[in-house]
Amino acid sequence: MEKIGEYIQRIEIDSLWSGQKHIVWDLNRKVNILSGVNGVGKSTILNKVIVRLLLGEKDGSPVKPDVRLTYYPEDASTVRFDVIRSFDRPLIQSNLLEKLGDARVVTELDWQLYLLQRRFLDYQVNVGNRMINMLTSGEFGVKEKAQQAAQARTQFQDMVDDLFRETGKKLVRTSNEIRLEQFGEILVPYKLSSGEKQILVILLTVLVEDRQPYVLFMDEPEVSLHIEWQQKLISMIRQLNPNVQIILTTHSPAVIMNGWMDAVTEVTDITLS
Repeated sequence: MEKIGEYIQRIEIDSLWSGQKHIVWDLNRKVNILSGVNGVGKSTILNKVIVRLLLGEKDGSPVKPDVRLTYYPEDASTVRFDVIRSFDRPLIQSNLLEKLGDARVVTELDWQLYLLQRRFLDYQVNVGNRMINMLTSGEFGVKEKAQQAAQARTQFQDMVDDLFRETGKKLVRTSNEIRLEQFGEILVPYKLSSGEKQILVILLTVLVEDRQPYVLFMDEPEVSLHIEWQQKLISMIRQLNPNVQIILTTHSPAVIMNGWMDAVTEVTDITLS
């Protein structure tokens, strides 16, 4: 049985470009930001690590993997992870319009939101069951523990309401699904702008992990986001889940302005000949 780690300590990649550019990257437990000019390999590095995690370890294989990951603890063989990509391109899939209701154009962000709606429902059931178990356990301080279990959802709702305040939108807190109200009209999330969908996808992805240790990969998450949202992004993610390890690429100075300069690594600094 494979052991699940809490985070990734080191990434090693052999021959990133045609037998050249070997990568050795020692990671921070909390936030890791990969920077560099276009074409230097930021997205390639992330994609290779993600593929490695998807394929998993192959015990007994005579082939040496070109991507090696060191986890914490070191005897772990994988980690839980999520991937967020920023492109809101149209999708061509015959049954999506029916699933998404009255969405006029189905994009990648629409599909991610649809999948996250399912995970959000599961998350609420899990939190509810956990609170019932705590309240019926008779343990000391159970009320405080139950309040903490519900805190992340309230944080998420407050964050979204604050981000969308200028356009008059706010979450419908009595709904089990993600619905928004704007001047008395109920909106499904697929009717939001690309930037609003993007921030909702990111925060929902973090929320439904239920404050468990995991790794969040993001490739240029600032795409479509207002500069003020870019500045708040990392802090909001860390508030929703203090146990997440963030690994992201970016071209935006705004993403790192609020105290994350020390988390930036240039691709050239982790490249060996």
